[in-house]
Amino acid sequence: MTFKEKYGPVALVAGASEGMGAAFAHALGREGLNLVLVARRKEILEATAKELSNLYPIEIWTVSCDLATSDALEQIRAVIGEIAINFLVYNAALSHIGPFLDLAVPDQIRMVQVNMITPLNLLYQLGGQMVRAGRGGIVLMSSLAGNQGSGFLATYAATKAFNRILAEGLWYEWKNKGVDVIGCCAGATITPNYIRSNPKKMGFLAPRPQLPKAVVDECFSKIGKTPSFVSGRSNRVASFFMKSVFSLKKAINIMGDTTKSMYEIKY
Repeated sequence: MTFKEKYGPVALVAGASEGMGAAFAHALGREGLNLVLVARRKEILEATAKELSNLYPIEIWTVSCDLATSDALEQIRAVIGEIAINFLVYNAALSHIGPFLDLAVPDQIRMVQVNMITPLNLLYQLGGQMVRAGRGGIVLMSSLAGNQGSGFLATYAATKAFNRILAEGLWYEWKNKGVDVIGCCAGATITPNYIRSNPKKMGFLAPRPQLPKAVVDECFSKIGKTPSFVSGRSNRVASFFMKSVFSLKKAINIMGDTTKSMYEIKY
């Protein structure tokens, strides 16, 4: 059975304009799935859609939508109507690098809305339709930052832990319903957002940032086989040490110290 036969014909990618989301869109387009691309910045989103349409013989719908709004699903439905979504990638995320108290509560809540509440709503509605249809696939993007407390990424890391745990729970609930769910735990990935954050070079033993395509290819090779995974060999080695070798206190200190050094945070 081909990927399209199993998971097609229509996929929705949230956070699709560039970076990891665009890489997922390209991979799905290559497999022949029609695409619903959702992102906030209309101009970049339309440029990505045009690139995809020039490469693949597929239908593409674009939805310029702020996923921090409570009616994001309604805005998507206003564009696509009752078209069924058979494969969902939730890649969109907001992050804050810096002290917790430097970001006002309304902005913290906005992060929670984009990273947790909106995907929960999409999973309930679109995932529910997949369960009723008896087929589908779902990718929830998580992060190594969510494997333990992460100083200077505190709220973001907490939301990424939520995504992974939610994916793992739904993997169990839906694995016999024809719907494959996977949590993709990525480390540093060379995306425009990562580059714009201007991280400093780390030591020789630090995991190397991955290319988005490598993360996506590994994710598609593992969906339907495992509840969640850590992408990239060097990230898996680092994750093993953080979880199984170091104490929790040590792991949290390493994460906080690393972020503090990477972004030259004075605290």
